[in-house]
Amino acid sequence: MDGEDCSFPADSSDGHSQRGSVASSATLSRAQDVLVYLCGDSAVHLTVEGLGSVSVQELGRSVRETLHIPETAQDAFALWLSSPLLELQLKARHQPYKLCRQWQDLLYRFTEASEEDISQDEPCLQYRRNVYYPKSKELQIEDDEVVLRLLYEEARGNILMGRYPCDPEHWTTLGALSLAIDEGTGLDGQQITTTIRGKKLSSFLPVHVAMGSGGLLSTLRGKSSRQTGLEQNLFEEYRKISSPAGNSPEPTQLLHQYLNTCHNLPYYGCAFFGGEIDKPVQGILQRAKRKAVNVGICLEGVYVMDVKEKHVLLGLHFNELSWDHSYPEEQGDSHILWLEFDGDEDGTPVNKLLKIYSKQFCVELRSASEGGAAAEIDGEVGAHQQPGGQDGNNKNGRGGRRGMLRRQSSVVCSRVHSLNTISYVDNGKEIKRLKPKRAASFFTRQVSATTYSAATYSAVQVTESLEQG
Repeated sequence: MDGEDCSFPADSSDGHSQRGSVASSATLSRAQDVLVYLCGDSAVHLTVEGLGSVSVQELGRSVRETLHIPETAQDAFALWLSSPLLELQLKARHQPYKLCRQWQDLLYRFTEASEEDISQDEPCLQYRRNVYYPKSKELQIEDDEVVLRLLYEEARGNILMGRYPCDPEHWTTLGALSLAIDEGTGLDGQQITTTIRGKKLSSFLPVHVAMGSGGLLSTLRGKSSRQTGLEQNLFEEYRKISSPAGNSPEPTQLLHQYLNTCHNLPYYGCAFFGGEIDKPVQGILQRAKRKAVNVGICLEGVYVMDVKEKHVLLGLHFNELSWDHSYPEEQGDSHILWLEFDGDEDGTPVNKLLKIYSKQFCVELRSASEGGAAAEIDGEVGAHQQPGGQDGNNKNGRGGRRGMLRRQSSVVCSRVHSLNTISYVDNGKEIKRLKPKRAASFFTRQVSATTYSAATYSAVQVTESLEQG
């Protein structure tokens, strides 16, 4: 989104928070202070001349020089404009000051936030992982502690916030590694307990795990017992990391262990946007409701995650899906991203459609040189999601044999049976909706785990009947 292509709102310097990254002073020809935030709430302090026209490329160079980022890892990071309402990765040609000046306009275009929330929202400039950067290259970073620590802080934040859902064995290992990275590997039992209670469990474990479900029905005794159990698990995992005196692991080794564990999560490195999906209707008289989701897009695929339950609802590689989107036709309608993927209905191979309600279709998916797809914030206002791994001869991008998606105990695995999807088959002439034998039967049975050769369908074509489905 090129700042020079949009008119700027009037200057409103009054009442800006202390966290603002870019000053709104009219005297932009003089040297101005700029804060570029790092994950973990530390920041790089820069003094910039000509702030109104300085580009991301110039600012990025200054940040890399300040942090001593080696040339071999300069592509690992990018500048982002981030707020609680919207996160945008910037291109080299963008001018952050101008984008900050039109931030409210971007929020109106790409979010469903209220006018009050939009008026109070303010972005900060962040130096974060580049969503284009492949994990294969990241694994080649060996002993550069500065780079590894930057990647670690971002991954840790996503784990603690629940953006990267993970299973108990993973979050306990990551929490113990975090404790070792922050405090060293030589703590005894009492020191570990004191440290954990001083910093709180939420500094090492995901917040939803550390805090529990809570509520009025949770007794203080039960909560205390649960906290003690989590502390004990963290202590036991920490002891596995600890080594005899004089043989402790190096900081870079611990950072590598943390990141390598995160690399096993398929959505590591994703760019995220918020949205909603339809909940399955449980009865004839029940009104349709929606569920809040996070949608993660990375080089490998697309992942839809339950915001409340912190688990994956649907995870697909780009060769397993087709996509389309529709704009609202009337006032009150929603922007919809449609994901089409292969499924099974009473033993019959079908295509399934998942509707995701969101205006944040500003993430562009393109073919990558490694055969996957790359994700980046597009440069034009009003841009939408583009297909990954597609060409003119194979619009849907699917092929080959693969196992059916099925529910498992892990939070990482898809829960297709819990989704309110549209199912249809191709009868050779037209796309036809599949009518289940019994009302709501699709939502009450486990999905079959049979394997079949995926039929070839054209990319999803949204019609009025499908949108109403």
